Amino acid sequence: MKHPPFVVGFVLAVVASASTWFYVDRILRAQQIADAAVHSRPRGNLSDLYPRWLGARELLRHGRNPYSAEITHEIQQGYYGRPLDPARPDDPKDQQGFAYPAYVVFLLAPTVDLSFDAVQIGFRWLLVGLAAVSVLLWLRVLGWRASLGTALIFIVLMLGWLPMVQGIKLQQLSLLVAGLLAACGACLAGGWLVCAGGLLALATIKPQLTWPLVLWLLLWAVSEWRLRRRFVFGFGLVMLLLLGGAQLVLPGWLRMFIAAIGQYHRYTQNQSVPDWLFGSIAGRTLEALSVFVCAICVWPLRREPATSQAFGRALGLVLALTVVIVPMFAPYNQVLLAPAILALVRSESSGDPVLPAIRLARAVGGILLVWPWIATVGLSLTLVWLTPALRQRVWPVPFYSNFMMPVFIFGLALQNAWTTQSRSLRDSAPAE
Repeated sequence: MKHPPFVVGFVLAVVASASTWFYVDRILRAQQIADAAVHSRPRGNLSDLYPRWLGARELLRHGRNPYSAEITHEIQQGYYGRPLDPARPDDPKDQQGFAYPAYVVFLLAPTVDLSFDAVQIGFRWLLVGLAAVSVLLWLRVLGWRASLGTALIFIVLMLGWLPMVQGIKLQQLSLLVAGLLAACGACLAGGWLVCAGGLLALATIKPQLTWPLVLWLLLWAVSEWRLRRRFVFGFGLVMLLLLGGAQLVLPGWLRMFIAAIGQYHRYTQNQSVPDWLFGSIAGRTLEALSVFVCAICVWPLRREPATSQAFGRALGLVLALTVVIVPMFAPYNQVLLAPAILALVRSESSGDPVLPAIRLARAVGGILLVWPWIATVGLSLTLVWLTPALRQRVWPVPFYSNFMMPVFIFGLALQNAWTTQSRSLRDSAPAE
């Protein structure tokens, strides 16, 4: 008996996504608890939202400086269960200080009078909802009128994608930023330029994840100033309100924020993906080359309307570049690769002829993308045979593609945008 393609695809998507959640809850978490017990590492609520929430509560309700050592001490009490002890070599190095722009408190202001348990639950479901909606928003940005079944499969896969699951479990604000950027792109495609600019400004609560897109969209806007100036006005107005409001509630916050960022990088020693793969000198050279090549690719697209597929591909390319060059290789930041991946899936399904080398590169990129699902399905099926010693050896397997996948996705997105652009120019050239 034959099953419709949608049924097969949907069942496979559910199995893959369920295996990711099962792996995180039953294998990864168990390994982390066991490792913490062996090394006497503290485990509190471990919510990445907590430092921001506590800092916002103390600033807005009591006028305390969220960047201060006292607040950092209180954050550690809740996040880790006790303050970190420098005399203990196995204690975590991440101090969990308030290393965000002060205006993040305005987004968290509605929650500061609630218990953190209630805030956790609400924020977790907010992230789940944003993950599902962002798929529809990115499809809108890319101009892809996918069928309901295709969109549903993408949503299920998004909810069970390892970077997304990790972000939801950690309650990472990167997922909120990703949702804001998806909404910004959809508003641009819908012609709501002021709203798009405001959403982009709100997304700057994580500046390292947004500055490449801010530069690209401002360039895009000034290239057709008369038609697109409302985007700049919306972005500028909201940024002015955020910066001015932060200065009112915490004078001198920018200096404190810069100092907190410096401390954060010192105690975490974060690296970008190229730095980790190729070393500092080669990695930074590759980062600069990636920025340069990406700029060359998107420059001719600066006059493209936001409703065009080329604009959507350029937006996905810039976000893929961001994941490559951001000085942090945490998997949850890879949720920003979603529009580039969707654009590549659409290009692959179009059946357009490609060179064998490109076809091979896409196959490798596809394997890197689905590898976490392959690994989590395998580990979930073999759970009963995973002794503590074996679990300690195999738990990292789903993360094996963590470093190469962003590089491949960026390279493939770059090639896809370049090829599509060249084909459009060739097709529009007058015949001799």
